[in-house]
Amino acid sequence: MSISGKSITISPLYLLLAAFSLCFTFSIASKSGDPIPAPWPEQFHSILFMNNTKGNLQIVDLWYDFPNGRNFNIIQNQLGKKLYDLEWDNHTSFYYTLDANKECRVMHFPVGLLRPNWLQDGKYLGQRYRDGFLCNVWEKVDFIWYYEDVVTKRPVYWAFYTGMIAHVMTFEVGRVLADPNWQAPVYCFKEANKEEISSPVSLVTDDNVSISKLMGAAMDVSLLL
Repeated sequence: MSISGKSITISPLYLLLAAFSLCFTFSIASKSGDPIPAPWPEQFHSILFMNNTKGNLQIVDLWYDFPNGRNFNIIQNQLGKKLYDLEWDNHTSFYYTLDANKECRVMHFPVGLLRPNWLQDGKYLGQRYRDGFLCNVWEKVDFIWYYEDVVTKRPVYWAFYTGMIAHVMTFEVGRVLADPNWQAPVYCFKEANKEEISSPVSLVTDDNVSISKLMGAAMDVSLLL
């Protein structure tokens, strides 16, 4: 997906949701006695340091608010644009800027928010050190490798099969963004901004689609496998 011809990145939670969706097709059971990953708190704030598949660096300000059916990613690209990625459990996502250009795209997906227990049935891989922390590691359907601190049970690091990686810099349980900040700007509601994804398969087979939209389409196609 792009705003003014530039590719934008589907949020890390959409990539995680793709892995969660695949579990309906593939059953991966952990061995008896293996550690169980901690469910995500229903509300938290986290700052992520991201390196995407092209080596571009991003700081992602993530607000997860499952009880209210919403998730917000504020994405600062290195020496570049700040993108606001607002996701709702009614399957609607707004991608916009708050600069003078007033750019906005509206996307509709056949899946909602990532559930707190999305990592259940992940394959336990043992303990490894990552970013200086001893972590329990799980893999989900060859899509994501999830590192959780052995002591605090907080997430430390995510690695996606695409090559995208995320370092978890902060993780504040129970912190909630104030309601006025969840309102997309009025220019997002123009008819021209609406873009419905009706056929995920057609997006996956489109050679001209950006990698970000391809990942979003792959998430939807996983439900059809």
